[in-house]
Amino acid sequence: MTIHRAYIDGEWVATGLTFPIINPSDGSVTGHVARCGAAEVDRAVRAGHAARAGAWGATEAAERGRLMNRLAALIRRDGEELARLESEDVGKPLTLARSDVGVCARYFEYYAGAADKVHGDTIPFQNGYTVMTVYEPHGVTGHIVPWNYPLQMTGRSVAPALAMGNAIVLKPAEDTCLTALALARLAEEAGFPKGAFNVVTGFGEEAGAALASHPGIGHISFTGSHEVGVLIQAAAARNTIPVTLELGGKSPQVVFADADLDEAAATIVKAITQNAGQTCSAGSRVLVEERIYDSFTADLAGRFRALRVGSAAQDLDLGPLVNAKQKQRVDTFLTMARRDGLPILAEGAFAGNVPQDGFYVKPTLIGDVPPDHPLAQQEVFGPVLVAMRVKDEEEAAAIANGTPFGLVAGVWTRDMGRGLRLAHRIRSGQIFINNYGAGGGVELPFGGVKGSGHGREKGFEALYGFAATKTVAIKHGL
Repeated sequence: MTIHRAYIDGEWVATGLTFPIINPSDGSVTGHVARCGAAEVDRAVRAGHAARAGAWGATEAAERGRLMNRLAALIRRDGEELARLESEDVGKPLTLARSDVGVCARYFEYYAGAADKVHGDTIPFQNGYTVMTVYEPHGVTGHIVPWNYPLQMTGRSVAPALAMGNAIVLKPAEDTCLTALALARLAEEAGFPKGAFNVVTGFGEEAGAALASHPGIGHISFTGSHEVGVLIQAAAARNTIPVTLELGGKSPQVVFADADLDEAAATIVKAITQNAGQTCSAGSRVLVEERIYDSFTADLAGRFRALRVGSAAQDLDLGPLVNAKQKQRVDTFLTMARRDGLPILAEGAFAGNVPQDGFYVKPTLIGDVPPDHPLAQQEVFGPVLVAMRVKDEEEAAAIANGTPFGLVAGVWTRDMGRGLRLAHRIRSGQIFINNYGAGGGVELPFGGVKGSGHGREKGFEALYGFAATKTVAIKHGL
C-alpha cells in the first residue's frame, strides 16, 4: 500500500510513523501518510529561512508571479487527477471536486497578477524629509488548512503569502493530505526554489501545534474550529506574531415576503447542502418572514426530499461526511432535535448501492427551532438547515446577531432600503443581498467577526496580512 511522504526543502521525506488514509465513501484504507512531528516542522521552517536568504528571497516580484502562473497552469493541466484525489479523499462528488480544482488555480492566477502590484506610499511630512512605506514579507509563514476544501483552502492561504515573497510551511488536515502533496509536486515542476514550498503532514496536536508555536514562523494562517483557533492564537501570542483565523459560522439567510422566493429557495438549499454541509460559510439558519413561513418552508421541504446522497463516485447531490467523528457529531444534533420535539420538515434520501461503511447522513430541514436552541447556536457542519419565524427587520437582525459567530449572512428582499439597512445591522464579515456566496469570489475579502475569527483572506486585502509595513524616513534638507 502506498506511503505518501512529506515535502521539505525540495525533498520527499519519510518518517518513522505513518497514519492511514480513510476513504469516506466506504471506510476503506487506501494508503498511509508520513506522520510528521516537531523535528520535521523545524526542518521545514529552517528550509524556508534558507530559501528566503537564498534563491527565493532573490526572486523578483514579477518572477514570483510568473512561477505562480506556471503552477496554476499545471493545476489546470492535471485537473482531472487532482479532482479524483480530492473527491476520494474528502468524499465530495466529483463535479464539486472539479470546481475546486478551478478555484485553486484561480487563486494562484489572481495572486500571480498581484505579486508586482503591491505598492508602498509616500507620506507628506516636514520640509526636508521624504518619507515612504514599503511592504516586506514576514519571512516564513505557517498555513494550517482544514479538510473540507483542501485544494481551495490551500490556494486561498498560500498563494497570497507566496506572492508577497514568503516561504511557506503547509500543514494539511490529517484526513485530507493528498492534494496538498500533489500541489507540492507541481510547485517543484513549476520551478519554485527548494524550501519555498514545504508540506508537513501529521496530526494537529503534533505537527500543527509544533508549527503554531515555532519561533521561526512570522505569521500563522488557520481555518478550523473555534476551540483550536484559540489554541493557535495562544501559541502565536507567545512569539508575538500575527495570525489570520477563520473559525466557522452559523450564518443566517433572512427571507422576506417580497423576495424572489424561487431563487431564494434554490440558493438556500444549495448553500447548506454543498459539500454535505461541511462549509464554514454554509447558510445553516433560514429566518423567514412570518406571513410566508409555512409556504416557504414547504417549498424548501420539497427540494430537500428530492436530494440524493451517495458515494463520491456516484456524483450525486451530496457525498458522505469526511470521517466517522463528523458523522457522529451530525447524528448527535439530529438526535437532539428529535428528543426535543422539533419538527423534522423533510429529509433527503440515500441512493441505491450506498456503501454500508461510508459516513452518510441525510440532508435534513428542521422547523420552528428556538433561537437559543443548540441547533440554532452551534455549528453542526453538516447538511442540517434550521428554520425560524421572524416578524420584521428588527427581530430578523436580533436573531441573526444572536449567536457567537459572524462570518456570512444573506438577505432576500426586493426592498433595497431594507437590504442595506440589514447589511449595516448584521454583524458579519460578508453580507449578500439577493445572492449567497457570489460564486466563491476569489476577489472578495473574506473573514469573520466575533467568534468567527479575524483577519481577511481572498481579494487584494489578503496580501497585506502576509507583509509588514516598514516606514522609511529620509532627512535630506531643503
